[in-house]
Amino acid sequence: MRYPILFIALMFILSGHVYGQAAWSAEKANAWYQQQGWLRGANFIPSSAVNQLEMWQEATFDPQTIDRELGYAQATGFNIMRVYLHHVAWQQDRAGFKKRLQQYLDLAQKHQIKTMFVFFDDCWRDSYQAGPQPQPIPGVHNSGWLKDPGGLIDRDSTLMDTLSIYVKDIIRTFKDDDRVAIWDLYNEPGHFKHGAKSWPLLKNVVAWARAEAPKQPITIGIWNKEFTDFNQYQLENSDIITFHNYRDSASMREAIDTLLTYNRPLICSEYMKRPNNSTFATHLPMMKAANVGAINWGLVAGKSQTNYPQGNKGGEPEPAIWYHDIFRTDGTPFDKEETDFIRKITSR
Repeated sequence: MRYPILFIALMFILSGHVYGQAAWSAEKANAWYQQQGWLRGANFIPSSAVNQLEMWQEATFDPQTIDRELGYAQATGFNIMRVYLHHVAWQQDRAGFKKRLQQYLDLAQKHQIKTMFVFFDDCWRDSYQAGPQPQPIPGVHNSGWLKDPGGLIDRDSTLMDTLSIYVKDIIRTFKDDDRVAIWDLYNEPGHFKHGAKSWPLLKNVVAWARAEAPKQPITIGIWNKEFTDFNQYQLENSDIITFHNYRDSASMREAIDTLLTYNRPLICSEYMKRPNNSTFATHLPMMKAANVGAINWGLVAGKSQTNYPQGNKGGEPEPAIWYHDIFRTDGTPFDKEETDFIRKITSR
C-alpha cells in the first residue's frame, strides 16, 4: 500500500494541491474577467512619497494626499490602481501596516477604484532601511524607488522565511476582500542584472500565494521577450496574463496579438512613455477594442519624479514632454487634451 499512497501524494504535489490551490483554468479566469468591466488605471504612489516605504510607514503615510489624488483618477475615468508594497513596512509594524492597507482600500473604494497589489520588485535601489527616506535627487527619475528584497536576500539566510510569512499574512488578510482585484507577485523578475538569482523567490512566492487560495487571481507580468525561461514560467503560473510594454503602437499590437493566443484575460500593467510614442491616444483605443486592461505608469508627478526621463543626471529643467505621469500635484493635467481624451474613451 505504500507505493499507491506515495503516488497519490506525488500527484497532489504536481497538481499544486499541496500548496492549496492550482492555477485557475482559462474558463474560470475569463468568467472572472467578464465581471470586471474594462480595467483602466495607473501605477500609483502618492506625490508625497519618494518610494514604497515612505508611502506605507506610519510616520509618512498620507491619507489626505492619497484621497485627493485618487479623486483625480476617478474623475479621469480610471477604475484600478497598481500599488507596490514593501516587506520592511510590514516587518517593522505588522498590525499598523495592515491597518494602513485597510485605510488605503477604504479610500480607493470611496473613489470606485479597485487595487492590484505588487509584492516584490527587482528594479532600482538595492539598499534600504526603515525610517526616514532620502529626499529625491532633483530632476532624477525614480531616484528613491526601492527593490524588494533586492540583494539582501543573498546576504540574509533568514529572509526567505520572513518573506513567506509576510506574503501569506497579507494575502490571508485580504484574500476575500472585493476591493483587492489582483495579486501581482513579482515585478520584472531578473531585471537590474538579477538574472537567474530571481528564480528561488519567484518560485516560492507562487507557492506561498497558492497556499492561501485567494479568490482574486494572481499574476506575474511579462516584461522582456528575451527572457524566455522566465516568461514561460510566469505564463504557466499566472491566472490572468499581465505584461509591460513602453514601445510604439506596432510593438503593442504585436504583444497583444501574441498574448491573446493564450485565451486568458490580458492586462497591460505598465505602458505610456510619451517620448517612445507610447501614449494614451495611440494605445488606449487599441487596448479597449481588444478588451485588454490598461494601466499606465504614473498618476501624479511628485517625489518619484517619473515625469523626468529615465537615465538622466539631474539638475535639468522639467522636460517639455513628460516621460510618465498625468497630473501636477494641484490636479492640473500635463496635457488637458490628453485627459479629455482619456475621459472620453473611458466613458463610452
